Amino acid sequence: MKAYTKETQALITPKGALDLLKEGNLRFQKKKQANRDLLEQVADTTSGQYPFATILSCIDSRVSSELIFDQGIGDIFSARVAGNFVNEDILGSMEFACKLAGTKLVLVLGHTSCGAVKGACDDAKLGNLTALISKIKPAVEAVSEPADASQRNSKNIDFVNEVAVKNVQMTIDAIRKDSEVLKEMEDNGEIQIIGGMYDISNGAVTFL
Repeated sequence: MKAYTKETQALITPKGALDLLKEGNLRFQKKKQANRDLLEQVADTTSGQYPFATILSCIDSRVSSELIFDQGIGDIFSARVAGNFVNEDILGSMEFACKLAGTKLVLVLGHTSCGAVKGACDDAKLGNLTALISKIKPAVEAVSEPADASQRNSKNIDFVNEVAVKNVQMTIDAIRKDSEVLKEMEDNGEIQIIGGMYDISNGAVTFL
């Protein structure tokens, strides 16, 4: 597979970008990855890059967007931070990716058994991690069930995963609220902003 060019990128719609990710994840699950020469793509992208999607995911070593969506060099922008939340720097990166570099889709990708979410559920404290976890705690508070405090911790994996989904949804809300650039592009149909959850047990992505 060749790297995207300015011309081929321009032909991709937001829906088309989502379809490319869905198709790539299916290939990954079925162990039928596309035949691509990565070094050839390195050469193809020497003079420029034209990715079709921007993906915000967790730093978790099991959740590499390029691998789980079967993408190559120059195909996607990948932003990663524990807990896949947004701040000013990540929003600025997304604005660059969409407004200036032409990507058609913003995907906020959470995953099951997320360590950062577990930390937020347990109100963990550890150096700079304490401040990071505080950004995820609103999602913990937004999940009302179970009400029993003894069940609202990392030992309850169903609760952890519900918080992870809520965190994705709240991150999408934050993107629309805090980035006029991305909100306007979405309103104009230039991009789509969506969420997804990656299942670390089987490699499947469920789009929200």
